[in-house]
Amino acid sequence: MDFYDSGKSSRLHGLAAAVTCLVLLFAEVTLAEGGSEMVRSHQLRIHVVFNNVPWRADLRTSWGAGFLIEQNDSAILFDTGGDGEILLWNMERLDLDIEDVETVVLSHIHADHTGGLEAVLRRTSRLRVFVPGSFPGSFIRAIEAEGAVVERVTGPLQLENGVYSTGEMGSFIKEQALVVNTPDGLVVITGCAHPNPADMALKAQRYLNEEVYLLMGGFHMRNKSDAEILATIERLKDMGVQRVAPSHCTGDRAMTLFRNSWGQSFWEGGLGAIITIGKAR
Repeated sequence: MDFYDSGKSSRLHGLAAAVTCLVLLFAEVTLAEGGSEMVRSHQLRIHVVFNNVPWRADLRTSWGAGFLIEQNDSAILFDTGGDGEILLWNMERLDLDIEDVETVVLSHIHADHTGGLEAVLRRTSRLRVFVPGSFPGSFIRAIEAEGAVVERVTGPLQLENGVYSTGEMGSFIKEQALVVNTPDGLVVITGCAHPNPADMALKAQRYLNEEVYLLMGGFHMRNKSDAEILATIERLKDMGVQRVAPSHCTGDRAMTLFRNSWGQSFWEGGLGAIITIGKAR
């Protein structure tokens, strides 16, 4: 199946953009029990490869988010940003090879998180692509037509050794977060956290029965009041979340409040940031 309509717009991008919605409805948190497998002897490196929040001045910012997660011999791309050419340009600048990626995980359907997938598939179709189960069949068929294997995610799921999905969450905007179980605790990465970042962190914590070491990604709080932001911060503090690295749709005011609350445990998560956890073998 061709990705293009009338030879112009990307079908994947168009499908994602068509369902983009600014309304945040109540999160649907279905708790599940699961065994947690930990990658005990490794160094986890998370590269922010696509973001609208700048960090390295030599990279190209654009609205959206994308993260490359490296551990042991695996590389996972979590979200692809909104523009594949920018994504690949940034990765090359960061000396990251897209052909090393074997797994892509998409957090939710919005185009600023899925729009770069077409360019990725043009470079390497030897991929497993994990998507929320609510993704349209036409979107999935377009991916499969490029030779990739698509797996729908509904409930919490182990994706590979030590790496999990929270499962699909949310009442209207369905979203999954990526979770890595490390010796320091859970690393939870959100695309936009439409269901609320605290709900997503709690889902990971209860599913794997481990504490959250780091919560990072988009927190979708640009239009929230100070009271709403502080309530989320209080919940995360009560849960014992040790470090945060918000970016993308979090919003400047929320970023300031998170920075004030975590102090030195607030980590920069803008474009080009590299977060390293653990020691190299």
